[in-house]
Parts: sequence; structure tokens; C-alpha cells
Amino acid sequence: MSGPAFLLLHGAWAGRWVWDAVTPLLSAAGHCVVAPDLPGAAPWAAGDGITVEDMVDHALAALAGSAGPWIVVGHSGGGIVATMVAERLVARQPGSALALVYLAGMMLPSGMGFPAACTLAGAPPPQGIEPFLEPTVDGMGTWVPPAAAERIFFQCASPADARAAAARLNPQINSSWMIAPHWTDDRAGTVPRLYIEALQDRSVPIGVQRTMQRLVPGARIETIDTDHAPQLSCADRVASIFLDLASGHL
Repeated sequence: MSGPAFLLLHGAWAGRWVWDAVTPLLSAAGHCVVAPDLPGAAPWAAGDGITVEDMVDHALAALAGSAGPWIVVGHSGGGIVATMVAERLVARQPGSALALVYLAGMMLPSGMGFPAACTLAGAPPPQGIEPFLEPTVDGMGTWVPPAAAERIFFQCASPADARAAAARLNPQINSSWMIAPHWTDDRAGTVPRLYIEALQDRSVPIGVQRTMQRLVPGARIETIDTDHAPQLSCADRVASIFLDLASGHL
């Protein structure tokens, strides 16, 4: 493998499978790709409380044995985890985080959660998928009804791909998605950022995406006219942006 490596982080209710169409394209271009399943999905035990720090620890552990530097990519809520992974990478080895990429992701100021960003955008909660969420039997988590997932997350994918993706979503423990990033200007703040906005996103509406861009200024912006999961609906375009970034063309 040559060139920078990619760490691909999924969002809530999803798993590493959301990158299945993109990973082979990056690997074929000679890049190491790590796409872990983050903790927080069912099943869990009574008393469990997966935190964002647990997810960051898990993502960093997945890098063991693989060489960087790393392009850290966060989709949706995975953007919060990506920011904190970059914070930790820079702390332990400056230069090991080459770039931070937010794919329709939560690029938030330190200490701010997504609901606050929605409110500042004039779109107060509940937003996106939240009105459709169902509680798990134990009340500790939520799950996404497949029909809602197809309409809110995957409406630009083919019907077959949307159905398949919706069926693969997992219940998620609340403590793992009701989260906010914690980062500093001297660490994650030094890592170049790329925000890939999705114009037809019904989960993180474009107005909220652009509010986050104003709240955390300085990111390069790329635009895709698609839904909340561009890596499913237009994998070739997403991979092309990633590879252009890796080759220094962005």
C-alpha cells in the first residue's frame, strides 16, 4: 500500500457495511482502508453506557498495525468521533492525521451537540430521522423503522439498495449517539478539513450542514446532489473526492 491511509467511521444505527461500495475503490488505488464497527449497537447489557470516548478508543485500536498518515472520515454522527480521533492522533504523533473529512457529517464546535446546531440553523429538534425513531424494549436505545430509513437516509439510492441498507440498521444505545465532540485548536484544529455536503439530505438538512460550516470555519467544501448516504447512492463520486484529496488535488 502507498500514500495516506483512510479511517472510515460510520454514524448511528449503521456499521462498517455503509462503506462497502467505497472501500474497494480506495483499496484498488493502493490505499490502506480501516472501517471498524463502532460500539453502541445492540445487543447491550443493563447498565451499559457506551460513550463517545469508548468509540474513539475503539477506532484508534482498529489502527494498530497499520501505518498512516491517516485521512479520517466521519459520516453523519461519525463526524463527532472523527474529530476526536484526530484530536488524539495529533496529541500522540503530530502529522499522523493528514485530513479530516465530514461526509454529510457532524462538524461541530467543541462541546456542542447536534440539536444545538439545528436550533442555530432555525431547524430546532426533532429533525431528520428523530421523529420516526422507536424506543427499544428496555428504553435504553432506539431503532429506525425500515420505511423511515428508506425515506430519510437512502431516498436517492436504488430501491433495492435502499431496502437492503434499511434492513441492516441496528438498534443504537442512546448514550452513544446523544454526544458532542471535545477538541482543541492546537490539536484537531490544526488538521485540514473537507466538508462534503449533500444537497438532498433529509437527515442532516443542508441548512444545518451549512450552519456547521459557519460554526467551524475553514473547511474546503465539496457538494454532491444526493441524500444522506452518498457512499451508497454515488459511491464512485465519493471515492473520487477521497482519492483527489489523498493525491493532493483538493
